This record gives sequence, C-alpha cells and structure tokens, in this order.
Amino acid sequence: MDITATPGVKMQFLIGRRPEATREELIANWFANHMPDVIASQHRAADKGQPHATRYIATLYNPVPSGEQVWDGIAQLWWDKPLPRATEAHGTEPRDTFQQKAKPYVAWPTTEYVIVDGTLSHVPNTLNDPYPCTRSGFLKVTTLLTARADTNVDDLFAHWLNIHAPNVANVMEQVGGSRYVISHSIEPAIDPYVGMAELYFPNKEALRTYLDIYESDGIEQFIDHEAQLSFRSTTEMVGIP
Repeated sequence: MDITATPGVKMQFLIGRRPEATREELIANWFANHMPDVIASQHRAADKGQPHATRYIATLYNPVPSGEQVWDGIAQLWWDKPLPRATEAHGTEPRDTFQQKAKPYVAWPTTEYVIVDGTLSHVPNTLNDPYPCTRSGFLKVTTLLTARADTNVDDLFAHWLNIHAPNVANVMEQVGGSRYVISHSIEPAIDPYVGMAELYFPNKEALRTYLDIYESDGIEQFIDHEAQLSFRSTTEMVGIP
C-alpha cells in the first residue's frame, strides 16, 4: 500500500465544555456564532493573499456512556504550514459566546494520512449562507492515542503506517467502511496525544463486524491503553469544504 502524507498541516483543536455549560449550549454557539466568524476570517485572509485555512471541519462527539466527557468535539483546519505556538490558550479571554462555553483550547499540529479515501457528501444551505452546514449518514469512530513512556515514537509511526494501517484498511474494505484517516503529531514530545485515527462506518452493524474480525498486528506494544480515548460521532459541521 502506497501511503503519502496530505500536503501541509492539519491543525486540530480539541474542544471540551466548561463545567457550567451544557453540551447543547456549546454546540449551538459553536455552529451559530463561532464557525461563521472563523469562516469569514479565513476568507478575508485568502482575499488579501495572506495565510489561511483551506478546509475547516468540526466533529461533534456523542455523549459517552460513563458521562465523563473529556472532549465534546474537535475542530480541524488545514493549512500550508503549522501555525506558531500560541503563548496563551484560545478563549482564555473569551471573544464570543462559544468561548464562554468552551474551556480554553490550544492548537495541535498533525500530519494527515488518508488511508481509505471515501467521499463524504454534504449539501450546502440554500436559504442562508451556504456554510456552516452539517453532514451525517455515517458512524465515525475517533481514537486519540498516547504512546507508552518507553516507546520510540519513530518506531510507532513506522509500524502504524506500514503494518497497522494496511491491516485496518483491509478490514474496513470487508465491512464497507468508507473512510480511514490517520493524523500523527508533528511534535509528539509536547502534544497531549501522539496521534489520532478516524474511521467511518455506514452503521453500527458494520462497526460490530469490524470489531469481530479485526486481528491485532502488534501496535498495542506502543500504546498506553489506560490513556487511550475513543469517541463516536454521527454529525460533522462543514465550515470550509
């Protein structure tokens, strides 16, 4: 399998709500107030020939059964190069109602590898601004991975791309999975997670079948399973397609 990195950088922003905010408040203000401002700012930068994001997608994580929701979702923006590390987390001084509801968040620069490149369709709005809009019709599983303390990250990344990714892609093909994306941390020594996997299934039955027939390829030797997080999603918000 020939695996190449997506050009540029995928800047990720994990979002968790403040204790006093509800999930509904967070999502409503994310979609209605924050996303339109981000979209407009990126279009203004593009019009001026300044660096700007070429894509902007946000995923809403379903509530977890335990109720211990570490993250409520993630915003992903694709740039030509990594953004400078901010000296202060976004939202420390809230600039909109969304940031009043969300905990301060930081950028996580990653390198993206699209292993299974299935199309995710969406229909832009017609009676209002076309974006942001939503898309659904899938079951997405997002896994955030932390390396074991004794892991050589280069060895992990090599195993992930050369052995684990083809293994997962083969099973995804068997169960009708539509898309499989890996994101590796560019600076794993300072970022909270070493990487992320995103798998898109048509429904719960396909996911169950995947879990039944998947066989380990040894990637577990590199991963801190107690720190691993997994979320399911049925909706994404499309800001810049």
